[in-house]
Amino acid sequence: MSGYPLNPIALELGPIQVHWYGIIIGVGIALGLYLAMRESERLGWNKDIFADLIIWAIPAAIVCARIYYVLFEWEYYSQHPGDIIKIWRGGIAIHGALIGSVASAFVFSKVRNISFWKLADIAAPSIILGQAIGRWGNFMNQEAHGDEVSRTFLENLHLPDFIINQMYIEGTYYHPTFLYESIWNVIGFVILLSLRRTSIRQGEIFLSYLIWYSIGRFFIEGLRTDSLMLSEYLRMAQVISIVLLFIAIILWIVRRKTGMASSKYNVKEE
Repeated sequence: MSGYPLNPIALELGPIQVHWYGIIIGVGIALGLYLAMRESERLGWNKDIFADLIIWAIPAAIVCARIYYVLFEWEYYSQHPGDIIKIWRGGIAIHGALIGSVASAFVFSKVRNISFWKLADIAAPSIILGQAIGRWGNFMNQEAHGDEVSRTFLENLHLPDFIINQMYIEGTYYHPTFLYESIWNVIGFVILLSLRRTSIRQGEIFLSYLIWYSIGRFFIEGLRTDSLMLSEYLRMAQVISIVLLFIAIILWIVRRKTGMASSKYNVKEE
């Protein structure tokens, strides 16, 4: 027997509703910023660089993430334009956010005359940690789930009741794909933290992030029922994941062969 689903609204102040989705995303951003600022100091940069960057990167990421999602759901939003701004109900596409944040970071690095690759390497663990945390916002909204499963299946995964109950939606249990991706990202976070304590070369922590995340996202996306579709059979997230995976591998090889990835992180550098 299922319990009641969790309330997606954390707080109501008159007509104002504060959603758990927004709170959880905010926590992910705050923790990511804290980690990036600490790593900046370790590598000899002023920690305020990321405090300045986030002023531009977060709005760009949110706007691009929403535009990305709305474009692939235009059939609905063209009939409900008032819902376009309602990001608290979900509908934030991670690949759109990644495009926006990387683009803003690239411009920021040029304006500040600092290394984009070093900036990206410092940010990579923070990004994947934020993604791991952010998936719990999907959990609160009962979205980003997979196909139908039985309660027995979920119990055999040794999941706590609050997760099993939240996966009971309109009389049916579903794959907790939000959880699968969250766990995959936490593992990736640990790997990236370990890599940056080695003599790995500049740019390769960020490229490792792209490779790790893309592999996990490709397979987990195949379980989901709410994918943005490029065509009847092609899931947009899977296509983008494959593209990012190959781009990351090619860049890794080219940067090594051309000497662009000569700088290492086993010493402080300016």
